Amino acid sequence: MAKTEVLIIDDEVQIRKLLQIALGSNGYIINQAATAKEGLALAANHPPDAVILDLGLPDENGHSVLQKLREWFTNPIIILSVQNSEEDIIKALDNGANDYLTKPFRTGELMARIRSALRSSVLEENVPVILCEDLEINLLERTVRKKGELVKLTATEYDLLALFVRNEGKVLTHQYLLRDIWGPGYINQSQYLRVFVAQLRKKIETDPNRPQLIITESGIGYRFVCKD
Repeated sequence: MAKTEVLIIDDEVQIRKLLQIALGSNGYIINQAATAKEGLALAANHPPDAVILDLGLPDENGHSVLQKLREWFTNPIIILSVQNSEEDIIKALDNGANDYLTKPFRTGELMARIRSALRSSVLEENVPVILCEDLEINLLERTVRKKGELVKLTATEYDLLALFVRNEGKVLTHQYLLRDIWGPGYINQSQYLRVFVAQLRKKIETDPNRPQLIITESGIGYRFVCKD
């Protein structure tokens, strides 16, 4: 079985060394680039299974690199950056990043985010039935069961859950969710999203007041977490 290849685009030598050790010890094959130009060339000539991208590159803004990659690259891209403003995070996620971690970071958390991103990248294409704790989501039949019992969802609730499941582990911004489920005319109607997320949590969470599946990313959006 081929090993997973990860491309690191980061100008900090110490960060690249740390990631080389952490990823290498977990069985990943690593390629590295210190500039946007080098990273884009490596990605084009030898497309990796995932990219870890810094936003503060010396020759080009990381947001621009992300946009260029997303013109053709469909595998996971995880942003790893010292830039931690809400604006930067939302911009990166809306431009196609699968996840966003700020420096300093915990290597264990990064490994978990990489595994989640890689898992969700094959989920939609190859796995019609999702098992998540005591929840079963059948994407072909559009049915949801909890502890074997059918969960009655409205069409909108199901569409929202299916969108979460297909992007398991990825932070979905408020604007992305509103645009995808309700349309571009609703991207500022965040109350729609809050109401439907609350309704969905009541139906699928063991304790809706302490959600374990649909996690709130404060000020940004939501993340669906399936602890397998």
